[in-house]
This record gives sequence, structure tokens and C-alpha cells, in this order.
Amino acid sequence: MKVLACDGIHEDGLALLRGAGWEVVVSDPIKEPAALAAALADVDVLLVRSATRVTAGALDAAERLRVIGRAGAGVDTIDVEAATARGIAVMNAPDGNTLAAAEHAISLLFALARHVPRADAGMKAGQWPKAGLTGFELEGKKLGVIGLGRIGGTVARKAVGIGMEVAAFDPFLPPGAAGKGSVELKPLDELLDWADIVTLHVPRTKETTHLLSEARMRSMKPGAYVVNAARGGLLDEEALLRLLDEGHLAGAALDTFATEPLPEDSPLRRHPKLVLTPHLGASTGEAQQAVSTILARQVIDFIQTGAVAGCVNLPPLTAEAAREVGPWMPLMSALGRMAARLVPAPTRLHVTYAGRTGSLDTRPLTRLLVAALLGPASGRVTPVNALTEAAARGLQVAETVGGDGDGFERLLRVRVEGGGATREIEATLHRGPRVVRLDGVEIEFDPLAHVLLMRNEDRPGIIGAVGSSLGASGINIINFSLGAGGDGEARAAITVDREVGEAGLAAARQLPGVLSLKAL
Repeated sequence: MKVLACDGIHEDGLALLRGAGWEVVVSDPIKEPAALAAALADVDVLLVRSATRVTAGALDAAERLRVIGRAGAGVDTIDVEAATARGIAVMNAPDGNTLAAAEHAISLLFALARHVPRADAGMKAGQWPKAGLTGFELEGKKLGVIGLGRIGGTVARKAVGIGMEVAAFDPFLPPGAAGKGSVELKPLDELLDWADIVTLHVPRTKETTHLLSEARMRSMKPGAYVVNAARGGLLDEEALLRLLDEGHLAGAALDTFATEPLPEDSPLRRHPKLVLTPHLGASTGEAQQAVSTILARQVIDFIQTGAVAGCVNLPPLTAEAAREVGPWMPLMSALGRMAARLVPAPTRLHVTYAGRTGSLDTRPLTRLLVAALLGPASGRVTPVNALTEAAARGLQVAETVGGDGDGFERLLRVRVEGGGATREIEATLHRGPRVVRLDGVEIEFDPLAHVLLMRNEDRPGIIGAVGSSLGASGINIINFSLGAGGDGEARAAITVDREVGEAGLAAARQLPGVLSLKAL
């Protein structure tokens, strides 16, 4: 594995990746999409913070890229939709910088309340700027927290600790949901009308961009304050300046901006009622160490075991669950490839997990099966984009968990339809992956081996003739599993020691009584 680490990923995380035997290339931020595209040509894992923007164009030539990791909470600098379409997992480490980000938001509250930046600048300019810098006390003030996730919840808890009255709105919580601890939940408009200070702690999405519009900020009480230490673009910066100039808002503190780095000529830089910091929310030594090590462990586990944590475009899969489904993964890939050979243009797929499958997390297994089924057709299909690709190609996917295992502790039934054909494969794990039945006929073989599937007339002499024909082509038969179909035809799975060339297949197909012969 080759890892490209941009934007100053902490060394502790990089050491874990090197300890896994991976090559790690460290780079400064790569801000040009063309330069990033060139750098990704032979990379398996990309790690970034906020300076490197991962665009769709930068991913066009990233044929090997399997994971993009964001050492932090947000993924707004990564085109997640484009990554998903290309089958690339996108991970973040949201828990590592929770405390740092929350403490920075609290520090901005104090800076606003006591005019700390202006006082510091005046003192360093040789002044004694006491006049005009009368502040206010935070105790007893009403703090409105927008977003009650990890960081917002921590801010709320710390604000209660300094004596503030706290209420919250969370766009991702259902109406009527209970708040955390002593924090009351309010509708957004009611919260804005109630609060003395509003602080933002939500991700930036289409729905949350300009969540604080001019109209909403005008609905805040005169003399209120705003803090944004979450994501740029959550509030309308031009409207904010107008409201500060008018005196409707008394001040604001911003750590994040719609455009970063903030342009030198931005009017935000010159406004006396603004406290500005350059996206420092996660910039503590402890946070950078934590997010880098968390992210590195997540990436290593994902590649080595299939465990999924911190992934924004795959369902989570704990390490324990990954260990349980891990032995089934090679079987699912093999069954998908086998189904693709049997039904080249599938339109329906139904997979049944029968027997004792109640504790099995089937989501990654079904995704893996679909990826292997569609993979040979065209494009890059992985478990990340498998279901999206299935929908785009008109493949209906259904899943059933439970039912009779037909004597097996756990049994997989894969039914594929398409082009007028219907094929069914039944398999289990027994001393490794085993197919146990094909189209209702009992034949057993290892789907990970070189296997020829044969349909032939059910009469004597055919097995010997086929064996002689393959032997003449230099092919050794390891196992010959034969099952009678009850319709005058037999099915056979012939396990051989190597791939059979087209000439060898053609010779065997011409034998009397051989109706079809297909290599898996």
C-alpha cells in the first residue's frame, strides 16, 4: 500500500501506517487539482486535513485509490459524491478534535465578551485602551447552540459550567427529541429570538449553507452576538457585515470562512466588531495527535480486516462484526464472479442468508456480492458504490435473512436472473468456501479454484472422454463432482489445476454428449 499524506498529518499516525508495512509519502498541501491528480496516479490511500481540496477532477486518474481519510471532523473539502461513484471510501476522525474545537468556541465567547483582541492590539501599539472596552459577563447570559452533536454538546456542557443558560436547536434531530442533559431543545426561530449569543456547530451541507441568513440574523434580538467555529458558509458573511454596521448585532467571532484562506482584501478583516481566527478549532497538539492515530487505525483496519469506522459512505462495521463476516467475504466475491459468468447481463439478484444468520451483519456481504457481479461488465465497482451502480444499471437487488438452512448451519442462496435465464447457486463455509448446489442439483466444489461447469447427457462414457480430452491439453483434474438433474441431463463441476485455454475448452465441447462447458 502507498499512502500520500498531505497538510501536516501528525507523525504518530504516519508511524502506525509505516508499522503496517506501508509506504508513506509526506507532502505539503496540494491545492491544484491537476497536481493532485498526478500525485494520486499510484496511490492507494490519501490523507488530508482542510488545505487540500479533493475534487472530482483530481480523482479521475486515481485508479488505485481505495480510501480518502480526513484527519478531522468535516469532509466538505472532499467531493464525497465523486469518490463514492468511483468506489472510494471516505473516512474522517470526528472524535479526535471534539475537545479542542469546543474549547476554541468557548474561548471566542470570552474574547467577544471582554474585547480581548482589541485590548491586546492596543497594548502592543503602546496605548492604554481601557476606554470603550467595557465588556459583559457570560454568567447568566442565554447561549443558543445550533447543532447538538459531539462538539455542540460539549460546548453546551461547558457553557452550563460557567453559569450560562443554554438551549439548542439541531436540524438532524427529529421533532420532540430530548436534549442532552439539562439542555432544552427549541425550534430554530424560537432559539434565535431567545438567545443573547448564538454559536454554530453543524456540518456544511446544502441544507445548512447560509443557515443563518440575513432574515434569520435580523430575527435575533438587538445587541446579540454570533460565533461560528464550525464550517465556513453556515452564515451569510455579507449580511453579517451589514447587521454589524447597522448595530443590530453587537459582534461576532469567526474561525471558519466561506473562502479559505480568507482573502487579504476581505472586508471581514477590517471590521472592529469581529474577532477572527484562522480555522484554529482543531489546532492543538493533542487533537492533531488524536485525529491522526484514530484515522490511521481506521484505515489499517478497513484495508486489512474489512472493519468500517468513521466512514461517511459505507455503513459502519465493528471489528467484532468484521471478524464474523470476514471468512464469508472471499466466498461472496467468488459467488459474484461465478454469477457474472452464468448470467452476463443480470437484471435481478436475490441473496438469501438462511439458517443461523441472525447475528451476521449482511450489509457488507451483499455489497461485496453485487460488486463482484457487476465488476466484469465495465467501470470500477467496489462495495462503496455497488448498490448505486446496481441501480444505475437496472439491477434489482433483494435480500432475505433467515429461513431454512436445508441441513446447513448457515447457507447462502444466490439467485440471478437476466436475458431469459435464471441460475441459483447455494454455498456455505465447510473447511473453506464450498458451493453445494447449482440450479437445484447437488454438486460440491471450491468456487475459489479453477473450475469448469459442464452440462451433459446423463449416460456412461462422458466423464472418461472429457478427462482424456483435458489430459491431452495438459490439464490435470483435481476433483470431479457430478450430479444428476433428473431430466436426462447431468451437471458437473470439474476442478482443475490451472486455467484451461480456449483450445482445450473447444476440444472438450465438441465431444459427443457434452451440451455446454464453461470456465469459471
